[in-house]
Amino acid sequence: MSRLSFQLEREAPRSRARAATFTTLHGEVRTPVFMPVGTQATVKSQTVDSLRTAGSRVLLANTYHLLLRPGAEVFRKFGGIHRFMNWDGPVLTDSGGFQIFSLPHSREMNEEGARFQSYVDGRMHLLSPEESIGMQRAIGSDIMMVLDQCIPSTAERPQAVAAMELTHRWARRSLSARGDSPQSLFGIVQGACFEDLRRQSAEFLTALPFDGFAIGGLAVGETKAEREDFTEWTASLLPRELPRYLMGVGTPIDILEAVHRGVDMFDCILPSSLAQRGVAFTSVGKLQLRRGVYKLSQDALDPACDCLTCTHYSRAYLHHLYKAEELLGWKLLTSHNLTFYHRLMREIRASILAGTFAEYYHERRGALAAADGENPVSPPRPKRVRGTRRMELGDYEVHSSPQGFSSIRQRSSGEIMHSVSDPMEEANRLYVDQCRLAERLAEPGETPLVIWDVGLGAATNAMAAIRCFEACSSPRPLSLISFERDLDPLRLAASHPVRFPHLRHGAPHRLLESGSWQNETGLLDWQLLEGDFLALLDSAEKPDLIFYDPFSSKTDSALWTREVFARIFRTCAGRPVELCTYSASTAVRAALLASGFFVAKGVATGPKAETTVALTAPTPEWRERLLDQDWLEHWHRSGAKFPSGLPENLRPAFERAVASHPQFAPTG
Repeated sequence: MSRLSFQLEREAPRSRARAATFTTLHGEVRTPVFMPVGTQATVKSQTVDSLRTAGSRVLLANTYHLLLRPGAEVFRKFGGIHRFMNWDGPVLTDSGGFQIFSLPHSREMNEEGARFQSYVDGRMHLLSPEESIGMQRAIGSDIMMVLDQCIPSTAERPQAVAAMELTHRWARRSLSARGDSPQSLFGIVQGACFEDLRRQSAEFLTALPFDGFAIGGLAVGETKAEREDFTEWTASLLPRELPRYLMGVGTPIDILEAVHRGVDMFDCILPSSLAQRGVAFTSVGKLQLRRGVYKLSQDALDPACDCLTCTHYSRAYLHHLYKAEELLGWKLLTSHNLTFYHRLMREIRASILAGTFAEYYHERRGALAAADGENPVSPPRPKRVRGTRRMELGDYEVHSSPQGFSSIRQRSSGEIMHSVSDPMEEANRLYVDQCRLAERLAEPGETPLVIWDVGLGAATNAMAAIRCFEACSSPRPLSLISFERDLDPLRLAASHPVRFPHLRHGAPHRLLESGSWQNETGLLDWQLLEGDFLALLDSAEKPDLIFYDPFSSKTDSALWTREVFARIFRTCAGRPVELCTYSASTAVRAALLASGFFVAKGVATGPKAETTVALTAPTPEWRERLLDQDWLEHWHRSGAKFPSGLPENLRPAFERAVASHPQFAPTG
């Protein structure tokens, strides 16, 4: 018998949508319901009071992250997560399976469980079904999830079968580990994009005494149409008298579509993560508050919303907060987005109970799917004379070289991006070819190759990587992560596709609109992390390759210090990572060495006889090009051997770190 006392109240005519209630240890839940993601026992930028005001009733926390910090002993001391975070409503905990899937290079999966390296202190952990349930019991969540093996939804059949069968064996162990705990436990249906495997998984799991079921393994590579089809197919296989949960989905239109297909419960980070990028969900569609069109707008964010953000602040003020990178902007937009999501769920539920959901569904689909620019905004943009385009934007201008190509120039510093060589030629030679990207993409495997593109600029390096991927006949998955704090160079270049032919592609324009882009196969994912690189690098997926291309140390000295390189090195600890950069500066190379990297001479490009490649560990390909004793002796004699700004009292320790680096140890 279910621990949730699930009561199905009504099913919608001409739809699979349904309204229900169930009772947890911390109160009643009315479905359909959206659960804000509080991964670390907090929803980013929000207090529990602001969550209650927005309409939140159930929160999601993550076992993987809470296991590593603060740890089970803290939750046992406090008697669970509710007292720890001062939240009196229900909590659902994810098992950690998806986070383990997201760490392909620092974990090992086997029958026992998932062995992985902590990002907190570097220690190894084994997350077994028993450990996962034990941690969730310590957390004291109302609803626990079984540990499952998550794989890309586009995986080949043998991998999908193996992952499904392992998930089933772990599901039995999770049930046993739950014991007599009053906490509810959900099974997770797997099977990738194979209907018969989804049926097998549902049949196996529904024969076990779970309190509800989740649809897993979606939103990890498949198309939107595939996700909707497999959501409907899987939901139809699950018991009518128990709750159904679609994990990690999604946008308001995604949720509406999934409710229509029979799903009750949802979670997603988008209300907060997109708010951080200046994106708001409104009754007239999604708005990008970073757009200049809102700079003078006195309109409310959403005239149909009565949240604090919409009743007290203008679009112009929210635009200003985003541009100024003020945390208040993130908080206000997140609060609004959560209010919007919860209002949507209430409207959906009311229409189901009234028997009018089919009409509501068809009426709301268009507005929920609308993008910014499809709706009128105030004030209107001034008209531009036909045939003219601005050659400058903010601190940047288009620069035409004598060799016939165009680049972007920063006016305040005079520094030009790719000033001597054709930008794409330089990107291919320095980054794509030098790191053997085509060869790496041709390697078999389902785990993504991860590239950090530090200094997006006009997206030249990123587009070189994308073109390389598109030229491969059967590439492995690629995750491209671009870091940039000022998007004006890309916006300016994108408005001149004749001058910047590498931008005659939909990807960079989509990236500017929404902060991400996926190619049609789902194997290439490009994400923009906008803001200070130093504030973002710890939260990014760990890299295999780093294209390090910020402005020079003269213009942007903060990104060329030993401390920055040491943070990157620590982030890459235990992983074979290559960092390529255009700089061959003695001080930059010394900073890399002092931070722990092995440093080699990179290829020549343009006027530079050498560039630089840094490695977390020496490899045969680079062993012959590592800096040697001759370079070390030159460095000792150099008058510019220290990074800019290094205090006098730290220089002796810096010198010792460089001189004692293992790459200079005598051989033989």
